Amino acid sequence: MDGTAAESNADGRDEGGGPPGGSSPVPGGTGRPAGDPGERGRSRAGRNLPAAIAVGVGLGALVIGSLYTVKALFLIVLVAAVGLGAVEMARALAVRGIQVPAPMVLAGLVAMQAGAFWGGPVWLLGAFTLTVLVLLTARMLRGQEGYVRDVAGSVLVAVYPALLAGFVPLMLARDDGAHRVVIFIAVTVCSDTGGYIAGVLFGRHKMSIISPKKTWEGFAGSVLACVVCGALLVRYLLDGQYWQGALVGVVAAMCATLGDLVESVMKRDLGIKDMGHLLPGHGGMMDRLDSLLATLVPIWLLLSIFVPL
Repeated sequence: MDGTAAESNADGRDEGGGPPGGSSPVPGGTGRPAGDPGERGRSRAGRNLPAAIAVGVGLGALVIGSLYTVKALFLIVLVAAVGLGAVEMARALAVRGIQVPAPMVLAGLVAMQAGAFWGGPVWLLGAFTLTVLVLLTARMLRGQEGYVRDVAGSVLVAVYPALLAGFVPLMLARDDGAHRVVIFIAVTVCSDTGGYIAGVLFGRHKMSIISPKKTWEGFAGSVLACVVCGALLVRYLLDGQYWQGALVGVVAAMCATLGDLVESVMKRDLGIKDMGHLLPGHGGMMDRLDSLLATLVPIWLLLSIFVPL
C-alpha cells in the first residue's frame, strides 16, 4: 500500500509540525535530532530508501499473493492494514484530546468490509450507518462535555479510512475483481514513483504551501506514470480501451495528490510528522493509505462505467 508523491522529496508525506532537525513536541513526531544515526541511509528525498523499497516489495508480494489465491485471504490483509490505519488515526486525534473508541470503529470496519464483499453496496452503507449510530450512542453515555468533538472525530475515522476502504471489496467481489484491485493499486503506486523520479530530477516550482516540497514537475511525473500504467493495465487486464486507462491514470494522479495534501493538513493541525512508525522508510500505515483511499472511489466508478459486467 502506498501514498502519492509529486514532491521533490517524493516520499508522499508532509514534514508535519515538528521543528526541523529537532525533537517532535508531541507523540507521533520523529523525536530524533538532525545528526542522529537513524538518519543514515536516507536519500536526499528524505526517506530511508533501502528500507522503503524493502517494505514496499514485501507489501506488494503480500497483496498480490493473497489477491490471486483466496479472495477472503486478501480481505483479511485489507482489514488488518486499514485497521492499523484507523488505530493510528485514533491515537493521532488523541493528541488534541479527541477520544475515539477504536474497538467500536474496528468492529464497524470489519462489518463494512464483509458486508461490501458478500452483500454489496447496500450492506456497506447499512454497516456504516449502524457503526455511526453505535458511536453516537456510546459517547452519549459518557456525558455531554466534549460530545460533539469526540463524535466528530469518531465519525471521521469511521469514514476515513473505514468506509472508503469498503470500495475495495466491492471491486474484489466481481469475477475480474483481482485485476481491478491490481489496477487501482498500481496506478496509485505509479503516482508515488513517477512523482519521486520527476521531483528529485526536475523539481523546481513549488506546488503548495501545505506541503512545501511538492513541485509541479513532480506532479507531471505522477501524471505521466499513471497514464502509461493505467492505459496498459486497463487494456490488457480488463480488455478496455487505451484512452479509458489513460483517463483512469489522470484521475488517479490528481486524487492521489489531493489525498496526500489532505493528510498533510491533518498532520500539520495535529502537530505530528507521521501518523505512526510501523513501516520503516514510510512512516505509519495511514501514511501509505492516504493516496489509496483518495483514488479508490473514483477508480471504482470509472472502471464500473468503462468495463461493466
